[in-house]
Amino acid sequence: MRMSYFVAAFALALLPGVTLADPSFECSLGSGSQVETAECVAKTEATVDETVRLSLQFAMNAAKELDETTGRAAAVPALEKAQEAWSTFRDAHCDYVGSTFGGGSGTGIAIRSCRIKLGRERADLLLRFAK
Repeated sequence: MRMSYFVAAFALALLPGVTLADPSFECSLGSGSQVETAECVAKTEATVDETVRLSLQFAMNAAKELDETTGRAAAVPALEKAQEAWSTFRDAHCDYVGSTFGGGSGTGIAIRSCRIKLGRERADLLLRFAK
């Protein structure tokens, strides 16, 4: 179990600038163009997606352990259902955020930034249930 905590801490370290609120702003600080900002946001999104995947794996392991301990099959199906609902919400919400840009050149950056923000929040929530 100690290894899980180490890996979880490492996964959180992968989240660059967690305390900053706006991924597009984070990326624009070190870039000179919208293209560079878009590339940075894309890389950050990939890192956050991997962090969510790892966090889900840790939470799933804890859910399996709970189900085995209690002799019930409740935690794993509930977590799977929650993750599916979260993914659907994230995609729909971030598509909406993108639509508010009216098809402008910042639409893709806005969508990815939204996905990063929600992914960071999801990873944090999942790790609260990991053991």
